[in-house]
Amino acid sequence: MATNSRIEWTEATWNPVAGCSIISPGCTNCYAMRMAARLEMMGQEKYSGLTRRSGGRPKWNGRVRLDENALDIPRMWKTGRMIFVNSMSDLFHEDVPLEHVKRVFEIMEACPQHTFQVLTKRSSRLLELSDRLDWPANVWMGVSVENSDFKFRIDHLRLTRAAMKFLSLEPLIGDVGSLALSGINWAIAGGESGPGARPMRPEWVRSIRDQCIASSVAFHFKQWGGVNKKRAGRILDGRTWDQFPSIAA
Repeated sequence: MATNSRIEWTEATWNPVAGCSIISPGCTNCYAMRMAARLEMMGQEKYSGLTRRSGGRPKWNGRVRLDENALDIPRMWKTGRMIFVNSMSDLFHEDVPLEHVKRVFEIMEACPQHTFQVLTKRSSRLLELSDRLDWPANVWMGVSVENSDFKFRIDHLRLTRAAMKFLSLEPLIGDVGSLALSGINWAIAGGESGPGARPMRPEWVRSIRDQCIASSVAFHFKQWGGVNKKRAGRILDGRTWDQFPSIAA
């Protein structure tokens, strides 16, 4: 949990689940794997035993841990904020029981002062569970799409009952081509950062931006990425793109 997140498109993070597993190329250099290993070394039991060493780097080992003690944290924050749910896991991981997912949704519904941003790569399970969940208006649901091979996740997202739907086109490791943006409220794009970061081409980002403009979808450009993301910055064609969707959208 962090109350002052460094992630450009949110304000805080909340992790009622920890741990994950690699399911697609966008997971290869996931920052959360490195963070989990670091937190374990710092003595945080929540992250103990969730990663393994492979190629000299920490990788998810597939274990997930439900954190019952973290469930009520948003209730303690009286001032409304934008909260990224499970920055250190995936709420729709196959090993997270439906009952725990429901409890997370119940907490989000009970905290209307906050806006909750839920992001998954497991769009099939998201769609499978969608009709079994209550979707309050303050829950923004998103899917990650790292290249054109995973655009099917957008179709799954579109079929859910979430009031606000968004795309995380990050880490953008390939051209996503033409995007079907009907029913989508927001798109975030960004390059991979950290050790082993794969390059992102400017034309991939420009294409996403232009499609968002044409479809009246809010566009947020997070970063160029690279080994030193601060040096690379986040200026695209002479300006920053910090658009957020309208709450009433």
